[in-house]
Amino acid sequence: MSDLSVFIKALGIGVAVAAPVGPMSILLMRTTLARGWRNGLAIGGGIAIADGMFGMIAALGLAGISSFMLEYEKPLHVAAGLFLIYLGLRKLFSRGDEDMAARPVSRAGWARDLATAWLLTMTNPPTIIMFAAVFTAIAPAGGLDAAVALVTVAGVFLGSMLWWCFLVSVVSGVRHAIGHKARTWIERLSGIVLAALGINEIRRGFAG
Repeated sequence: MSDLSVFIKALGIGVAVAAPVGPMSILLMRTTLARGWRNGLAIGGGIAIADGMFGMIAALGLAGISSFMLEYEKPLHVAAGLFLIYLGLRKLFSRGDEDMAARPVSRAGWARDLATAWLLTMTNPPTIIMFAAVFTAIAPAGGLDAAVALVTVAGVFLGSMLWWCFLVSVVSGVRHAIGHKARTWIERLSGIVLAALGINEIRRGFAG
């Protein structure tokens, strides 16, 4: 199996992992609606970087890191849940985004959004197991050497990023087609959804 074949399969895996609607999708869509496509891409970039890191841990067999993250899976779920509830309540009780267009573009804001998305995505260690299973299925007969592993991880990252770019472009187009009042209600609804997903994450943390 050629490196190109592995890369194309990994690209598809990256899209498949990113596509299901979940807390990160809601956060990205809400951020894009309220603050524009640049901040939406920052959220997508943070998610894709985390996916790439999970993929690297699985592909290179970094057992120590994997075991550590899985050992602390429950507190990580609780931490993620609390943060999602905070974000949800903040959006639910926000006063709207009427002054967003007037605000200067902030690189610090992009960095904060990217870091937030990365941290939230990294609180889901079972993703490593999923990637490990997938990599086992697509690995060449001789296994994944370092070079092929890096090609695989690059494919996962780019596939994830392609999906988020697509989603941002769709939401950004809708953003210009709806009024401020509709965006405000959507933001509040997304706040409720994020808080509910946060409660579910806490439940997962205390389950078992």
